[in-house]
Amino acid sequence: MTPRRLALFDLDHTLLPLDSDYQWADFLARTGRAGDPDEARRRNDDLMVRYNQGQLTAEQAAEFMLGLLAAHTPFDLAAWHEEFMAQVVRPDITPQALQLVERHLSAGDLCALVTATNSFVTAPIARAFGVPHLIATDPEYRNGRYTGRIQGTPSFKEGKVVRVKQWLAGMGLTLADFSESFFYSDSVNDVPLLEAVSRPVAANPSPSLRDIARTRGWQVLDLFEHMEDAKS
Repeated sequence: MTPRRLALFDLDHTLLPLDSDYQWADFLARTGRAGDPDEARRRNDDLMVRYNQGQLTAEQAAEFMLGLLAAHTPFDLAAWHEEFMAQVVRPDITPQALQLVERHLSAGDLCALVTATNSFVTAPIARAFGVPHLIATDPEYRNGRYTGRIQGTPSFKEGKVVRVKQWLAGMGLTLADFSESFFYSDSVNDVPLLEAVSRPVAANPSPSLRDIARTRGWQVLDLFEHMEDAKS
């Protein structure tokens, strides 16, 4: 039986008051696991600025972010990610975000995390939130190592719409099969998917997305209004 409603969640600055991609790279740099720490931080900061400006491509992000995966063994990466979850991610998972997800899960909605951040970084975070499905940018993996390249369509901008439709098609579904479809996001980069659902929600929106939401009459949800704003 098809669930009546679909609930899609962006991750960074939407369910989390931080950017997991940026924080992962920063974590590797400050723990001495990212080559030249100063150069890693410079590139990380540059990518974040361009992302917030809506001027970053998936390929530009992958060159640096997926390169960090390619430089190490999966064994080491997995161990480091456990530290990352304990030190960086879990302390910033808020009751408000958990409750938002739980409301949709308890209602029987089909739920998925839809993020541009790669699946290596985000799969454990999706599990922490209890979200059963993850649509993320997939890093290519061959012969026991990450290659530093993207596999398939990156889950970014218009690519999020493509990936969601592919995921639903694999279950014999389309967006039109749901009485309501929600997508929660903070970023102007996610306007294509926000436009594709019936219930777009600007969650903790950037100034540019807040303006768009007001113009179009989209719901605005500030989950972290009592927390220090982490946006640049």
